[in-house]
Amino acid sequence: MNERPSGSAPSGEAAASPWSARRSRPRDRQIKREAVIRAAARAFNARGYHNTSIDDIAAALSVTKPTIYYYVANKERLLLECFLAGLEQIRAALRGIEHSRLPAREQLDEVMRHYARAVAGEYGWCMVRAEDQDLSPESAERIRALKSEIDQGIRRLLQAGMRDGSIAPCNAKMTAFAIAGALNWIAHWFRENRSMSATEVADAFVEVFNRGLMPRPAAGAGRKRVRGTRAARS
Repeated sequence: MNERPSGSAPSGEAAASPWSARRSRPRDRQIKREAVIRAAARAFNARGYHNTSIDDIAAALSVTKPTIYYYVANKERLLLECFLAGLEQIRAALRGIEHSRLPAREQLDEVMRHYARAVAGEYGWCMVRAEDQDLSPESAERIRALKSEIDQGIRRLLQAGMRDGSIAPCNAKMTAFAIAGALNWIAHWFRENRSMSATEVADAFVEVFNRGLMPRPAAGAGRKRVRGTRAARS
């Protein structure tokens, strides 16, 4: 595995590269692999997948191209790994609420927060755009399957919320599409170091969806209360 000559001038990103110090422990290999994936995600976000080369990613880390290939087989695999890294944040949230005793709407809130933070994070572009790139049929199918897994998880929470009364009656399929569509769009407009943090954006989206999903009194019940109030006043 080749490193860049020590005399080469590191960029701002390269200064924080884990290759700046010699590492040999097994854990260090994982740290370096994660650094390669993060650097790829930033490059894809800044330039687009097709306009980014392995040389660009290597330069960001002040290493050589063979170093990148030591950790990831090719650029397509890098895009898939970026997608998986972002998606894992949502899948972990779904796993985390499996045995929760909270109402389903509160469980859904937690999943939506993780979803929004993931899409607003460094892997957001890859999560939203990976399926549109020229990937192998195997990679494209894996991406579709994992997206479907998230979709089904959200639908189950919506259905559970309708059963426990914490979510208003709705079409679970269309509501899940609406939630995912709104959250995915964050990747198109959110930029770091602007007026809101990723966490603040996530909280704002949860609040918006909560208002729409929260059960409301039936219209008939409302009219009865009004009539009852008028009768009491008379």
